[in-house]
Amino acid sequence: MKTKKPLTVGDWIGAAFRSLTKHGSKGIRAESIARDLKVSKGSFYWHFKDVPALKKAMLDHWKQSATEAIISQAEDGKSTPAEQLKFVVNAATGNNNASYGGVLAETAIRDWARYDKLAGKTVLAVDKKRLTYLEVLFTNHGTKPKRARSNSAILYGALIGLEGLSHRGLANLNDDLLALLKQLLRDE
Repeated sequence: MKTKKPLTVGDWIGAAFRSLTKHGSKGIRAESIARDLKVSKGSFYWHFKDVPALKKAMLDHWKQSATEAIISQAEDGKSTPAEQLKFVVNAATGNNNASYGGVLAETAIRDWARYDKLAGKTVLAVDKKRLTYLEVLFTNHGTKPKRARSNSAILYGALIGLEGLSHRGLANLNDDLLALLKQLLRDE
């Protein structure tokens, strides 16, 4: 008989994000997530003190994996600013979020942030960090500071909007964002 591998904190976080994406913030409940993982609710309390602790862990994980890690990878020291911007777009539009609920994971986090103070603060911090990093890359590419700020907002806003359109089959998230980036880099 095969023994089941014990769940990790990461397993619970991934399942919580899938539940958030499917059911909204009300879906982040120990009972329903345990049911989806096919384990008892007691397993949840082995990993987390309570649901607010899970929510904090989710937000910390998202901030780290979807922002800090991508910036760190882009900063390889060998790429040009244009190549770094392309890397960031590819990372943001890739399949990295498939195990967290897919393309709508970020949209679900933003919706959650409308009603939850900690989620709101985390999304604001992530947005500021991402926009600042994009602005630095555009500036390093040779874009004038005011235009670099504007290009950053345009590119980031397009990412947020295209996520919803691509989910409905009305846009190709990666291709459309790369086309926009190409235009922003050309319009100096």
